[in-house]
Amino acid sequence: MKRERPARPPILERRRLKRGARAAEVAQELERERAKAQRELAKKHVLVNPDNLCPNNSYDTPDFVKRGYYVDRPFTCKSCGVSQVWTETQQKWWYESAKGDVWAVAVLCRPCRRREQARRAAAREVHLSGLASKRRNAA
Repeated sequence: MKRERPARPPILERRRLKRGARAAEVAQELERERAKAQRELAKKHVLVNPDNLCPNNSYDTPDFVKRGYYVDRPFTCKSCGVSQVWTETQQKWWYESAKGDVWAVAVLCRPCRRREQARRAAAREVHLSGLASKRRNAA
């Protein structure tokens, strides 16, 4: 008595399922490795959260976004010429919390920045007091 051979489609279906399960395992392993690498990177650097960045209409992506983390950037103050470092945490605050332009970089040290802010505030006061006196004289 001859045995009937099993139909071919169920065999092919099982193979396809096995291949899919194997591909899912490989994808899961890659995801675990990527997450582990991300955790290791987070221990050394401040990571970028692209969702918190201010939208810009540029065709290019800033290097820190491509890299995925911030790095300390040295710069020389434009006003006093002192060498400074723009730290990772300062960059994260500027780009993600203050929603600063992603192409902007630090050019003034903190004391010079405070001095410039005070100068602008004083100029604004003078301007507003001048406008107020014009209104009083016109009335």
